[in-house]
Amino acid sequence: MIGDEQIERILKRRAELEAQMAEGGERGDFAQLSREYAELSPVAATAETLRQARDEAGDLEQLLADPETDAEMRELAAAELDELREKLPELERSLQLALLPKDAADEKSAILEIRAGTGGEEAALFAADLLRMYQRYAEVMGWRFELLNLAETDLGGIKEVGVAITGRGVFARLKYESGVHRVQRVPETESGGRIHTSAATVAVLPEPEEIDIAVEEKDLRVDTYRAQGAGGQHVNTTDSAVRITHLPTGIVVQQQDEKSQHKNRAKAMKVLRARLYEHERQKAIDERAESRREQVGSGDRSERVRTYNFPQGRVTDHRVNLTLYKLDKMLAGEAVNEIVDALIADDQSRQLAAMQGSP
Repeated sequence: MIGDEQIERILKRRAELEAQMAEGGERGDFAQLSREYAELSPVAATAETLRQARDEAGDLEQLLADPETDAEMRELAAAELDELREKLPELERSLQLALLPKDAADEKSAILEIRAGTGGEEAALFAADLLRMYQRYAEVMGWRFELLNLAETDLGGIKEVGVAITGRGVFARLKYESGVHRVQRVPETESGGRIHTSAATVAVLPEPEEIDIAVEEKDLRVDTYRAQGAGGQHVNTTDSAVRITHLPTGIVVQQQDEKSQHKNRAKAMKVLRARLYEHERQKAIDERAESRREQVGSGDRSERVRTYNFPQGRVTDHRVNLTLYKLDKMLAGEAVNEIVDALIADDQSRQLAAMQGSP
């Protein structure tokens, strides 16, 4: 249960921020104060609503305890108190959710990477389906979708692809997509009509600001080479393709989609920063998971997260045991939010349980 003292601290901090922002013309940290105020305001509003409800419940209890309260007033007070007692647990839960630790990366844009896994050409075709699904989902959400790199197969499948998805809160919703996505269907190339199982891996990396990740030139090895097509043949005559190796971590990024070496390097640095940011973020997650064994594995991308079954027209997310018979809408980006909302609710429930179970 959230105590009255905790509510008072929240409301006091909001008042302090309002006072500091009122004299913001003389302060250099106005932007930081504004961000904190924007984050705290909905929390404080929920805390205020809860406090008012508790106060009202207390007043009604006193009214009912007073022997001089007449019968009609007592009946009204009892009915109001019953309503409040039904609302209070939900208000408390709302405040608990608002107080959960925020992932600092949630508001960021994201780099999405898809790679064909087991299943040969069918896996590559499925990777292409996933790319289209996320592109359509970005359109539904009003996000910008920019192709960074693409390696295709001769039949129109995708070996691997990287895209930048730009918008507010992109990572908060897409981070649950990381993992192994499995498809069950009869391949177009299969004459016997047998159902095959193939897979593709999805990685979602928060896109950092330059100030988030400092990359020093001495830590980089940059190699240039001629871009190659699907069959391995050179597709241009200049060394425009770029391979950047971050020596301290061994992370390697390659870009060859642009004809300009300068543009390829800029794109490669964008992806490298995202991977380095995710590397540091994952380290922090792993360290926290050590102290909470029940959370171990939550960030493991080797886990199978979802199955897309074409013969039955269903998609199943294995983390929350949710099955939707809306495969067409899922691939059109229209039903993605149904699964994402369920995953967010599950994540919040786990965090609440961990908080309530901690000493």
